[in-house]
Amino acid sequence: MAKEEKNGKKIQQLENVTVMFAGDSGDGMQLTGTQFSDTTAFLGNDLSTLPDYPSEIRAPLGTLYGVSGFQLHFGSSNVYTPGDNPDVLVAMNPAALKVNVKNLKPRGIIICNSDAFDAKNLKLAEYDSNPIEDDSLSEFKVFPVPITSLTIAALKDCGLKPKEVTRSKNFFALGLMYWLFNEPLEPTLEWVNQKFAKKPEIICGNEKALKSGFYLGENTELFASRYKIAKAKLPSGTYRSISGNEATAIGLIAASKLSGLPLFLGSYPITPATDILHHLSKYKNFGVKTLQAEDEIAGIASSIGASFGGNLAVTTTSGPGLALKTEATGLALMAELPLVIVNVQRGGPSTGLPTKTEQSDLLQAMYGRSGESPVAVIAATSPSDCFYMAIEACRLALKYMVPVILLTDGYIANGAEPWRIPHTSELEKIEVTQRTDPEGFQPYDRDENLARPWAVPGTPGLEHRIGGLEKANITGNVSHDPENHHLMSQIRAEKIENMQKVIPDIEVDGDEEGELLILGWGGTMGSIIEAVKDARKKGLKVSRAHLQYINPFPKNLGEVLSKFDKVLVPEINMGQLAKILRERYLIPVIQFNKMRGLPLKTFEITEKIAEILGGNND
Repeated sequence: MAKEEKNGKKIQQLENVTVMFAGDSGDGMQLTGTQFSDTTAFLGNDLSTLPDYPSEIRAPLGTLYGVSGFQLHFGSSNVYTPGDNPDVLVAMNPAALKVNVKNLKPRGIIICNSDAFDAKNLKLAEYDSNPIEDDSLSEFKVFPVPITSLTIAALKDCGLKPKEVTRSKNFFALGLMYWLFNEPLEPTLEWVNQKFAKKPEIICGNEKALKSGFYLGENTELFASRYKIAKAKLPSGTYRSISGNEATAIGLIAASKLSGLPLFLGSYPITPATDILHHLSKYKNFGVKTLQAEDEIAGIASSIGASFGGNLAVTTTSGPGLALKTEATGLALMAELPLVIVNVQRGGPSTGLPTKTEQSDLLQAMYGRSGESPVAVIAATSPSDCFYMAIEACRLALKYMVPVILLTDGYIANGAEPWRIPHTSELEKIEVTQRTDPEGFQPYDRDENLARPWAVPGTPGLEHRIGGLEKANITGNVSHDPENHHLMSQIRAEKIENMQKVIPDIEVDGDEEGELLILGWGGTMGSIIEAVKDARKKGLKVSRAHLQYINPFPKNLGEVLSKFDKVLVPEINMGQLAKILRERYLIPVIQFNKMRGLPLKTFEITEKIAEILGGNND
């Protein structure tokens, strides 16, 4: 459906669209994408984003491995993924085009900075000829725009240095995209004025660049039409755009308030988890204490000390850091102290792919410690779900006096989506009991959950031994007795299994029994939801379920799995959950594994479903 504007250009109504901004690391593509996302969320669209940037701090300009991208999928109905393939590609140089054009949909739109397509940049991008002049892009709608030179002309009176002027070209591209998708400039202009309140020349440059891009679309014949996406019908409430790392940080603060405990974070910076430390450091007014430690071991050790002192204690990391924290995790397990370990998974092993996503650490979270050392393991499914699972991790750690590992990943940590801000009345209080009565006190006595009493140092009459040596049951004295060690190992394992009493049963979307169940965990949920919807439209009968609790599993998981002939498990690893399911339930799991540093694509899962069920994927 389209209607005509006064200037003769048509506005086409779309249900959803996927846009990719791409350029050099210094071109401001992450900022551009974030501003476009925030404005889109402000207009009431549902959305999902995928920031994708190189691990090098500043890769050589114009090179293929220096391309930074930001993909955004937004629409008028529920959006679960950042999109398989972009409808629109904004390429600030030839390398950005070369890296991303292979993913663009047929007849997709390419807006490219034609000023950057010179001989030097074409060579760096390994082009033999200029793609915007030859026929190699004939299947797409290509719009060459001299973005750099138009930006320079627009900003000549702002008093900026030449490098600052050219750096503003991302806002020119942003303004053009705002015009193309019928979005307002005001949210970004307000952000610019707040961000650079003490730098009027920067405000001038950004405002003029933004408006120049917008009015280029308005006053030229470059585009015959523009597009509009209606508001999404989301549940009523107050919304904001939020990333997974920010949601995790706010969830931890909420857990601090719900439990009445001061929050302590001991952490060492590591991509892609560092933003949690950054966000929490801003909330000293909520009693949050953050320590940037000298290494991963010091980070978790300080948190264990804070837990011993009666704080809600957290440490954050990614895969390599989780490996370094393993011995201290065992100490928290032996001391039976509450501790939350947030692991934002990334591509491995070793330094691996530090800025890319992967479900790489499930087996490490489950088994990567010395001895028999069970800890609780839970996983967030989306950026906004990080808020709720951060609270849940704290709740379980405090209730059972155990370490809890919360798994997120680079995609949901850096990605963003609309988050309905909950009222405090919607959040359940976390009950905490710290022992104060010395009468009958035994440091390893047990309650109905097998949790030992939390005796904060300095409480009269509650002095007790702490440390990594095996403890005698009840008394907590150091014990080398064989039978006691066997008993204590059983108690620590049973304490984790007891969580099945309070975690929810896994729910099946679709038929409760049948030929095929898609079982996912963590950040693959959006792709699986979309794939199942697509498969059902094609007449295939398929159900899905998703795991947020992995150790322990929901108590009804075995029963659910037994009702399906086949179980497909898509993962961004080589089959880590599949291994655990085979060992635990003795079922022939079908694996679907891709490890590319990117979320799973919807169409790939749909094709796998059709392959299993023998359906037509056309």
